[in-house]
Amino acid sequence: MAGVHVAGVRALYKRLLRLHRRLPGDLRDLGDQYVKDEFRKSKAAGAAETARFMEEWQAYADVLQIQIKEREITQKVRYGANLTTNELQRFNEDQIGQLYELMQEATKPDYQLITENDPHRKK
Repeated sequence: MAGVHVAGVRALYKRLLRLHRRLPGDLRDLGDQYVKDEFRKSKAAGAAETARFMEEWQAYADVLQIQIKEREITQKVRYGANLTTNELQRFNEDQIGQLYELMQEATKPDYQLITENDPHRKK
């Protein structure tokens, strides 16, 4: 059973990175780094937390795939989704902090986006 689970996690991880290839460069870099960080952190999660983690990332992948297809058809760019009050209330304090940091990073002008692999990044 563990092998099936690992294969499912790996498949979702690869799907997300493939979808990110179709995003503009700055969003791709930000998304790739976020996915890599979150999947790395989730390795120590319990069964219930892992199930929710997979559910949420699968939903993100599905929404992103639809948005990418819409952009290719209409040439209009719109990524992301609004969170409902109910969804926000389910977040713990750490998740709210991560969401805030992600929002700050995603709304910076292109030239300010910094990824972990950026040689110009201050350490």
